[in-house]
Amino acid sequence: MGAAFKKFCIRFCCCCCCEDDNEEDEKRHLLSHDTLEYFDREAKKRRDQETNLWNEPGDPSHSERDDDRTLYNLLQSRAQTQRGSQGYRRLSIDIEAMRDIRREVRDKWKMILENLGFMAEAESLLTVSATASYDRMRNAAVARSLLQTLHTETSIFSSKEPPPERYLFILDRLIYLDAAEDFVAKARHFYPPKDDDDDDDEEENTSLINLPPLLSRMNQNISGGEDEDDEGEATSPEE
Repeated sequence: MGAAFKKFCIRFCCCCCCEDDNEEDEKRHLLSHDTLEYFDREAKKRRDQETNLWNEPGDPSHSERDDDRTLYNLLQSRAQTQRGSQGYRRLSIDIEAMRDIRREVRDKWKMILENLGFMAEAESLLTVSATASYDRMRNAAVARSLLQTLHTETSIFSSKEPPPERYLFILDRLIYLDAAEDFVAKARHFYPPKDDDDDDDEEENTSLINLPPLLSRMNQNISGGEDEDDEGEATSPEE
């Protein structure tokens, strides 16, 4: 009955009754299964970049830089560890510690960009996708020179390791916007170079962060115990 009625409509009613069905069929075939899988993969890549802030965004293996490789190995180890276990929690703490260091650097860049007037554009300027390519850069040589300047003449980065390559692409965008030199000047103002003593303290704190949490706490407890012993010896009365 239904099929016969549709045929009648097609023949005598100019397909009016069947337009909705045709539209549904068209919508159903607009996005194939492969297309949906592609969009899902791309969305996962974006979330991965935003969460881990890979220092070498164009390296899908995350093995070219030591710090990226360390974070990647921690993530792989956690993926193979039972969720909720003590080992899983330890790995999560170490992963978040590394992510926090990267987020701190990104926040410094965002603050300077907003100070330069890029209030609405800061997030998009700081976004670097996994498809970032050196071939698409307009001023690669100048951007690399400015990146090295920021690394040696400011404290905008959190370690003495080579500066993250992801910020090379951001500087290239700033050069195109004629704002790169102003950015470097602001970075010198807000984040001047640290003294050697400050660098030594930072390296000590970084080494504690890179250790597993239990070892870090053990080292801190040992250091604290030694300080208490020294104070006790200094204040104890002579016999």
